[in-house]
Amino acid sequence: MRGFSAAALAALLLPAAASASEVGDQLAQRLYDGTLAEIGDLALQRCDEYNADACFALGMLDLVTAYERTAQALYRHGATAPNSPAMAMLFGMGLDAPARPANPDPEPLTYQGLRDILEEFASLLDVARGHFEMADMGTGYVIPIDPLKVRIDLDGNGTAEPGETLASLLGPLGEFTDIPAPDGPPPSGKRKTGPESAPDLTIGFDNADAIWLAGYSTIISTPAELLLAHDFSEFYDAYLHRVFPEADLPMQDYSRGGTLFMDPDSDTFIADIIAAIHTADFPVTDAARLAGVRERLLSITALSRKNWELILAETDDDRELLPGPQQTSLVPDTPVTQETVAAWLATLDRLDEILNGELLLPHWRFKQGFDLKAYFDTATETDLVMLFTGLGALPYLKDGPIADAQAFADANRVFGDNWPGFALWFN
Repeated sequence: MRGFSAAALAALLLPAAASASEVGDQLAQRLYDGTLAEIGDLALQRCDEYNADACFALGMLDLVTAYERTAQALYRHGATAPNSPAMAMLFGMGLDAPARPANPDPEPLTYQGLRDILEEFASLLDVARGHFEMADMGTGYVIPIDPLKVRIDLDGNGTAEPGETLASLLGPLGEFTDIPAPDGPPPSGKRKTGPESAPDLTIGFDNADAIWLAGYSTIISTPAELLLAHDFSEFYDAYLHRVFPEADLPMQDYSRGGTLFMDPDSDTFIADIIAAIHTADFPVTDAARLAGVRERLLSITALSRKNWELILAETDDDRELLPGPQQTSLVPDTPVTQETVAAWLATLDRLDEILNGELLLPHWRFKQGFDLKAYFDTATETDLVMLFTGLGALPYLKDGPIADAQAFADANRVFGDNWPGFALWFN
């Protein structure tokens, strides 16, 4: 794993003015060819020399590497989506047999092995975040990249298949922005260059987008950090054979039993769901790590503010991933206005107040509010059932203002029911 040199760290504090490097010029094609790692050392050298586009290239390499290594590890152990005939019928998927792993010969997995996978994932994403933050320094740049062309070897077979693309990793965002699935039709999105018959799916990644990606890297690493702060071994033993059906987990050989209510597959599936709920009581084994999750969440809101500061200062309009009011929106019929930005910034303020314990979360059972800061700073266990039902929430209750619809009035007015899409887009 690449580390940060003193020169690179110093670049965060210096208003450098450097010309674009050859790394930035090669980045898109290297991503398309899957050869970015071949210029990793050169990118690190150029990043140390205050070339922001080279730091951006390092961030992209770290991000892709994090996904590749994690996906390949999950494939190696035969990860699959839990399934049963009853669940398939419920969700309109047909009466399929329980899901089988895509890997025909999965390797055994241990609880520690899964923790190691999550540790590496979070660590690589932290390195990616650092490089993306460094990519804000120095001279501005725009690097055109088509997410549909960025191939990622997710199953470790040495070949990036058509569906293994950066676009597949940005799936939820793609649904909101009308970027097609890897095998889907072209979108009706914006066309900024080229003939009308050939939609331009390229995004012009710039300094502001580097900060967006720093936030994105932190968002996707935070759930892993939260889980790693706990001992979830009982949950692993009781349920995760549903995710790793042939990796030698304790209940692997008992995914099909007798009939109790419905059928042998569905009844054992329901039993495993009950076992999962029963074992969703996770002792905190790393209090500092749990407290660090709150700091990560605060850093996400800080990065979002910085992102908007950079966006609002831009004077160009070049295939913007996240546009300002003065730029063209990637999302059809969804312009970003000054009101939109103001509502988002107000939302960030409310989120910070919640994370700092100044604004409390509502709990259905109590008139007092739930102090999220107190939970992150003092919890010795996370028992999801007891937190929801009430007893587990008692240590974190206090008097004070409670978050309600009025607290998020600006967001409710501007974003409406589509607020999840805006949250994915705005990061």
